[in-house]
Amino acid sequence: MIDELTASTVTITGHGGDEIEAYLARPSGEQPRGGVVVIHHMPGYDRETKEIVRRFAAEGFDALCPNLYHREAPGAAPDDAAATARAAGGVPDERLVGDVAGAADHLRGLTGANGKIGVIGYCSGGRHTFLAACSLQVDAAVDCYGAFVVEDPPEGMPPTMQPILHLAPNLSCPLLGLFGAEDRFPSPESVAALDAELTRLGKPHEFHSYDEAGHSFFSVDRPAYRPAAAVDGWSHILAFFRTNLGA
Repeated sequence: MIDELTASTVTITGHGGDEIEAYLARPSGEQPRGGVVVIHHMPGYDRETKEIVRRFAAEGFDALCPNLYHREAPGAAPDDAAATARAAGGVPDERLVGDVAGAADHLRGLTGANGKIGVIGYCSGGRHTFLAACSLQVDAAVDCYGAFVVEDPPEGMPPTMQPILHLAPNLSCPLLGLFGAEDRFPSPESVAALDAELTRLGKPHEFHSYDEAGHSFFSVDRPAYRPAAAVDGWSHILAFFRTNLGA
């Protein structure tokens, strides 16, 4: 762990040349290191997500989270921004890819960057991670219980949350998947279907499913938090990124 780090709000160039807000955290020093794009969950660009960004910096990576809802609700509280974005139909897939590409470019341009980029997301961010890894050239991707990669969304979800399993042939990097065996979205059956398709395609991947864990088991402020699963999950994430990105 690195004790000295910096964290701040920055502006990056996202999809279509739009200037959007992002949260950047970096370890001290100029040693070469990989970068991690953190894709926030549907509740938004919130305190919990920014803590994850700082965690990656403390572990030796540059880390950046773009505010996917900046266009709909600049400066709004996370819950309000999420509601506004959801009412507008959610984040279009093309825009998500463009914003992640902009975040990756920003990380690659930092002093000390080694040019390698990982992407990680939780919940809707897990789906977005898979989408980004199938649409961009990145070096590693971590899908934490990403819903609607395989299965159709239930009624009431934003229309942008459609299955994207057909993109699997384009997966550009190794994929780590972390899932709860008691989750409904994605269900164990959906996880098994994704595993089978990636195996069929010869795509490198590593999946872990945790008994007695459901959705959001990494979320320390929620009843769904499962410490044992979260601790083990973090160990896999950090080892995976160190192997594929350097730190």
